[in-house]
Amino acid sequence: MSPWTESDSRHTDRTKRAAIATALAAVFLFVLALAGAAFAGSLWDPLVDRLAADGFDRRKTAYLFSSPDLEFSPEIMARKMNVLLNTRLSTREPGPPPEPEVMDRYLNPLLIAGAYAFYREHRADFVVIHEEYGVPGEVLTALMLLETRLGMTTGDYNAFTILASMALARDFSLIEDRIERTDIKAETRAWLVRRTEEKGDWAYEELKALIRYARGNNQDPLSIPSSVYGAIGLCQFMPTSVGHYGRDGSGDGRIDLFETRDALHSMANYVASHGWKDSLTWEQKLRVIYRYNHSESYAMTVLAVAEKIAKTRELFGG
Repeated sequence: MSPWTESDSRHTDRTKRAAIATALAAVFLFVLALAGAAFAGSLWDPLVDRLAADGFDRRKTAYLFSSPDLEFSPEIMARKMNVLLNTRLSTREPGPPPEPEVMDRYLNPLLIAGAYAFYREHRADFVVIHEEYGVPGEVLTALMLLETRLGMTTGDYNAFTILASMALARDFSLIEDRIERTDIKAETRAWLVRRTEEKGDWAYEELKALIRYARGNNQDPLSIPSSVYGAIGLCQFMPTSVGHYGRDGSGDGRIDLFETRDALHSMANYVASHGWKDSLTWEQKLRVIYRYNHSESYAMTVLAVAEKIAKTRELFGG
């Protein structure tokens, strides 16, 4: 090959590479323009602005809210407000609350057998947990049985959609047409606006915690399943609880509430932080478990299931 031909060939290659680079750059800018158009003037803008003001990267946040998988659901906040409003406007004299009682469905022999199998499977972890936090494995197993059927049901909702929708809906005008009552006086409407803002602010704090949690686990915030109001993981923590009570039980440097060891250590830390000691009376233990879920029937059921597991362990060993 002559030097002239080789030179021409190199020049042609450089020209082609430059043309390709120019084309790719144009495509990239076009995609960015489309992405910008997708969230420019979006309904989510007030939430994006608020998150950016609180230190979240605006470009990443805007991109997150431009996802086609995210759809505003005003009915989430409206459902909550309708319940509160109906309670406030009810003309019926409140009767005595029902007596708390153990929920017998959780004492089904098949469920207890499954709970005992779970307890045996993780008995080595429970030994470590009891030494560190002072909370017995029977109680943690009972909690996980009631919360997620031992990790089998972590929620049919999307945590990000739930919390983002509620946070945005602090603006009462976005849900006003879904309020069922029409006999609302000005004073009641003002109360409803205030309560909507309060619930929206609560959801906003949970949303920030959810984003941090997801990014700490290199996870897409839009991929996390939850309960109807945004509780996540095998232990059904609200996202803000992760920062207070979440623990890395597996030792991998992350807190992943969908990983069994992390969930168990986090649950134990929560219960211990609220005062659990094996030496407490039954009534004192009941008050501690009540902090996990504000229902006396729930707390009674947890202790009843834990007792069943303990008796099964004494019978069969392990």
